[in-house]
Amino acid sequence: MYVILVYDCGERRVAKMLKLCRKYLNWIQNSVFEGEISEVRLKKLLYSAKEFMDESEDSIIIFKGPNHSSLEKEVVGKERCSIDNFL
Repeated sequence: MYVILVYDCGERRVAKMLKLCRKYLNWIQNSVFEGEISEVRLKKLLYSAKEFMDESEDSIIIFKGPNHSSLEKEVVGKERCSIDNFL
């Protein structure tokens, strides 16, 4: 599946969340990631995140779709990390 993940964490946890999300997805912009990921790997990412999150203050929002072509992406301004899909 294709996901866009957005997080909002307390300042002391931002670096941990960034490092964790970079293991699984492509970094697009501050606190925003995208990419193909299996359901199992997504659950593992969320399980790991919950180990250091403060769920009363922090949040993760995930937009899911069957594949990247089911979403239209438009970038206005500089694209931080262009994603090339090739085999």
